[in-house]
Amino acid sequence: MTTNSTSHEDAHEAHHGHSHGHEAGHGSFKSYVTGFILSVILTAIPFWLVMGDVLDSKVATVAAIMIIGAIQIVVHMIYFLHMNTKSEGGWTMMALIFTVIIVAIALVGSLWVMHHLNTNMMVMSPEMMKNLP
Repeated sequence: MTTNSTSHEDAHEAHHGHSHGHEAGHGSFKSYVTGFILSVILTAIPFWLVMGDVLDSKVATVAAIMIIGAIQIVVHMIYFLHMNTKSEGGWTMMALIFTVIIVAIALVGSLWVMHHLNTNMMVMSPEMMKNLP
């Protein structure tokens, strides 16, 4: 009859910090507060840009909002999901890179679709608009 002592030892080593780089990162109170403050700031800036009509160009405003949104996603991933190069043997960093790529594809794709919808919609002449019900 065999006992399962190896799993008990592995659990004991993981509990006491001897799991060879596979431990998950845990946030401190300071890191949560820092993440919260950054999130509030990164939410308030786009609101201010739009409501205050700060930038003259709409393209510049959209670009600034997109960049701030991408930064905010990374802030959430680092401060709240505890993604770094040390946790889980580096796999969380791979997840961060994958997420950045997916977000970039989604943002660029959304802008591409909105641009083409705007340029390819049927343009109406003033005569056509007069005949609308």
